[in-house]
Amino acid sequence: MTADVADIAAFALRVGDDALIAAQRLGEWSARAPEMEEDIALSNIALDQLGVARMMLTYVGELASGDEDSLAFRRDDREFRNCLLVELPNAGPAATSGAEGDFGITMAKLLFLSTFQRLLHDGMVASTDEQLSAVAAKARKESAYHVDHASQWTVRLGDGTDESHRRMQAAVDDIWPYTHELFAVDDLSVRLDQAGVAPAPETIRPTWLDLVDAVLAEATLVRPADGWAPEGGRCGRHTEHLSYLLAEMQVLHRAHPGAQW
Repeated sequence: MTADVADIAAFALRVGDDALIAAQRLGEWSARAPEMEEDIALSNIALDQLGVARMMLTYVGELASGDEDSLAFRRDDREFRNCLLVELPNAGPAATSGAEGDFGITMAKLLFLSTFQRLLHDGMVASTDEQLSAVAAKARKESAYHVDHASQWTVRLGDGTDESHRRMQAAVDDIWPYTHELFAVDDLSVRLDQAGVAPAPETIRPTWLDLVDAVLAEATLVRPADGWAPEGGRCGRHTEHLSYLLAEMQVLHRAHPGAQW
């Protein structure tokens, strides 16, 4: 079975948007992280995510229309296909615009997202699409570092003081419901799996759970029970947080369309 070009473009857009919005959120820690070394680390992880976003959005432009700049800066929120997890504020799902970041929230998000990305990239290396395979071969190495970084901080905070444990557990509890969308099944994921383009998300979840559970156990944290599972990001139904993020991310490009450095 050969994958349709439109399906490959739609998938690349999802992966690219996840990485782009994750990069924007991580970049918000620049000059605000708890320590200088962490400031640099989060900035580097953000740049890794941005690199994946650029490659994916460029590929979307080749398969469909547009280029990386127009796709990043000229689309409205309902045209983005990122999961809700990555757009959540650094201060948590219930935070208001402008609220200070919560480092535990960021580490929980990074642990869950990067573990998923690592497994997805591992599966995509064998993709029947050469471009996706090439991107995955590079990105999987970066994802492994992201997982390691988030895991170390999760353990340090979870198995630290009473206060750090309480806050890290609260972060895991707040973020957990948003992880379910990563593994949602739809017609697109089924077609791509059958064509050998990308592994079906639901096939990744058992391994993802094993890896996440191991980190949570070492951090003396309890995995929340499955329940409420917000979704809609893959269809363009987002939280209000994405609108605020895009307003900041896109303002310069929209104010000076076509400007060249």
